[in-house]
Order: sequence, then C-alpha cells, then structure tokens
Amino acid sequence: MSLDDVIYVICLLGCIGAGHYVKKINDETTRKFISTGLGLLVVFIASGIHALHCIISTTIGSLAVIHMHPRNGHLITFCIMFGYLIFFRLAHIFGLPNYPGHTNMIQMVLTLKVSGVAFEKTDAWKKLQKREKEIAERQNNEGAKTAEPLVEITDYDVELQNIGFLEIFHYCFNYIGVLTGPYYRYRTYLDYFEMPFKDYAPHINATLEKLKYACLYCVLYLAANYIWPLEYALTDEFYQERSFIYRLMYVWPTFFTFRMRIYTGLTLSECVCTMAGFGAYPDEADVANGEGPRKQYTHLRRDAEKRTYNFTTIVNVRVRSVETCWTFREGMRHWNICIQYWLAMNVYRLFPSKKYRTIVTLLCSAFWHGFRPGHYFCIMGAPFYVALEDVWHKLVRKDAIGLQRQIIDVIFWIAKFFAFSYLGISFLLASFTNIWKYYNSVYHIGYLSWCVFMILGVIMKSNKRSEQKEKDIKTANIEKEHLKKVD
Repeated sequence: MSLDDVIYVICLLGCIGAGHYVKKINDETTRKFISTGLGLLVVFIASGIHALHCIISTTIGSLAVIHMHPRNGHLITFCIMFGYLIFFRLAHIFGLPNYPGHTNMIQMVLTLKVSGVAFEKTDAWKKLQKREKEIAERQNNEGAKTAEPLVEITDYDVELQNIGFLEIFHYCFNYIGVLTGPYYRYRTYLDYFEMPFKDYAPHINATLEKLKYACLYCVLYLAANYIWPLEYALTDEFYQERSFIYRLMYVWPTFFTFRMRIYTGLTLSECVCTMAGFGAYPDEADVANGEGPRKQYTHLRRDAEKRTYNFTTIVNVRVRSVETCWTFREGMRHWNICIQYWLAMNVYRLFPSKKYRTIVTLLCSAFWHGFRPGHYFCIMGAPFYVALEDVWHKLVRKDAIGLQRQIIDVIFWIAKFFAFSYLGISFLLASFTNIWKYYNSVYHIGYLSWCVFMILGVIMKSNKRSEQKEKDIKTANIEKEHLKKVD
C-alpha cells in the first residue's frame, strides 16, 4: 500500500473509533461542532495545504445556494461546483502544486453535497409555489374544492428556503462521509441530530459485521495486487513476452484487485456511519439508498426503542449482489448506489431532452470522476454493452427455463465480468496511450466481438419477429377458413 493509502485507512479507522463517542454527546450544537471539527481535521491530515481548495469551493458554492434565487440557483451552484472541480484538477497549469489523490475524492464528495443542497432547495421551492398556486385557484374558484388534494408540504421544505451558511458548512464537513462518502442528503444529516433513531439502532453489531468483510476485502486486495500488479501491464515484458491469451485474461485479476480496493474503502466508509448511528431509520420508513425515508417517519420517534432499524440509507455498494447477479445491467444497479441516486435525481430526471438524458448523465458521471480518457472509455462503453445484453436476453434468456436457464445465466455472468474487466482496464490505465497500447495488443477483441454479437443479435431478432408475424398471419388465415366452414 502507498503512503496515501495508509493515511486514508488510518483516517477512516479513526473516524470509526470516534463515532462511538460522538453519538453519546447529548447537546445537538456541541455534537455538530465536534463533528465538523473532526471533519476538518481529517481533510487537513489527508490534504495538507490543499484543504484550502475544499474550504474555498464550499464557501463559494454555499453563498450561491443562499443568495441565488431558487428558480435557477441549483443550476448556478452546479456550474460553480463543477467549474471549481475543473480548476482544482488543472491547478498545475496555473503554477499551483499538484493535489494528493485523496483530496480529489474529498472535493468530489463536496461537489455533490453543495450542489445537492441547491437542487433540494429548488425542488422544495417549486412545491411551495405549486401549493400557493393551487390555494389561489381554489379561492378564486369554489368548484375547485373537490379537486385533487393540495401538494404536500413538509417543515423541511420550508426550512430549506432559509438555510444558512453555517448549516451547509456543517453538513459538508461533517466527519461522517467527508473523506470518501457515501453521499447522503441534507435531510439525513438533520435527522441525525434531531431524531432519536441513532440511540436505538444496533450500531456496534452493524459495524462489526461490516468490518469483518472490510478485512476480507483488504486481504484479497493486497494479495491480488501483489500477484497481479497493474504496473506489470505497462512493462515491455508484458507486451513482448506474454501471449495474447495471457494479456487478454489479465483484465480479470486487475479488475478483481480494483473491486477489492473499492469494496474496502466503501465498506470502511459505511462503518464510519454505522458506528455513529448515522443514517439509521426504522424499517417502517421504507428507506432507499442515498435518498433516505420514502414514507412519513417523524411519528416513528415515538416508541423508538421498540422499533427495528436498518442503515440502508448509507449503503453505497451491495457487494454480494454485484458479485452474484447474472447481468451487467443488474451489476451497475448495485454499484456506487448513492452516487447513482444523486445523478438520477439531479441530472437524469431534470434534463429536458428524454432522448439524450442517458448520455448526458453518463458524461456527467465521467466528468465527475476526472478528465482522464480512461474514465470515458469505461463509463461511456457501458451503455453499448447493456444494449447488447438486452438484445440477447430477449433472444435466448427471457423464455428459458430449468437447466437451460441455469446454463445461460452462467454464460451471462461470465460475459458480465469480462465486460466489467475489459472496460475497467481502461479506467485503470487512464491515459489514451496506455489504453490504446493494451487494446491493440489484444486486437480490440472486446469491442469487435460485441459489435459482431450486436449485429448477429439484431438480425436474429428481426428474423424472429418476421417468423412470428408469418405465424400470426397463418393462424389468422386458419381461423378465417374455420369460420367460413362453420358458416
């Protein structure tokens, strides 16, 4: 492990240990300031002087949230935060020193948090405007009293319109999630201080359970990285002395190493949340990853000690589901879930063109990850493979049953991980030169085979549709003849 990784793990472990004591602080204000103080300490340990980037960007973005009109404040804040992300990553052009890798992760999370508050504020403002309009219409038209119920407004919607700088700053630099996420809404942050759920959730058991898996992932990562280091794929020996099959199959262990690294970091980040009781909600609240409760839940504070709890809100990756699901599409749904929630709510859902919203969302995701070509090779290649997978699912998997279905599922599972690995190697190699050199060495077999299977699948699908149409016509003719005979 590099020195940065050691510092990263130590910071996460320190945050996990602090959670048990922070949650015991009864005074809400004191707990907020201590949580923010710990968050700033973590940022400075991981970033040094580069922590100023995080503070400056958060300050500018927060002022935009507060002072811009909610009608377009979300778009302005989005542009400010993502614009600063560009400046931050290109700071060396302006003569500023390069940033540590973990500062980049902190800045990425802050970008989502600040702009996320702006989107929430705008969404709440629209609801308030719609509510006022409905009330005015009913006052002017008595017949409208029997119309649909008024738009439901919560105290949280009103509170967002008066949010202040200090509240946003506390939210952004809370030590829980400041280093590498998970992303959670401002409402989830408020609930941690205003609701009693943290006091009754099984925080220690949940943390120990996750820590066991984090240790397993870490051991697997270290072992795989030692045996199959990514750096070997950059050496002359790899390209000159290794066979085509070896080079092609090397994507499997390198992506396995990458997965174990990500699993370790994300699971430890979840442990920071669970140990503090952060993100705990009763089962009755119908909680979703990143979003939090989807049902009314404030009344559940009564008899809170009698309820059962979960930490679904802060779960960012479902490891078992990623590993065991059969298809690429399913695997994507279980990966980086909280970030996907942010993208779905703030980019996909709001983009005006339905035709281009998917491609724009993926571009935003790639841009958020960084400027390296590998991010775009990997993320923008995913939709093509999903389309290919959907075609063959309809052709051979959808109607299969029994042993045939089991065999097809296994084939889809192998194809899924090859696709993940083949696309993932570009994410890891990062630069265009390295990516092109590797793909040339394996004759671009992944992309070429996918194109062949896509063309073949489309032809087979078209033939199948034609056969079904002919069959339907024959059946209709037989029925007509039968009716004539009966007459």
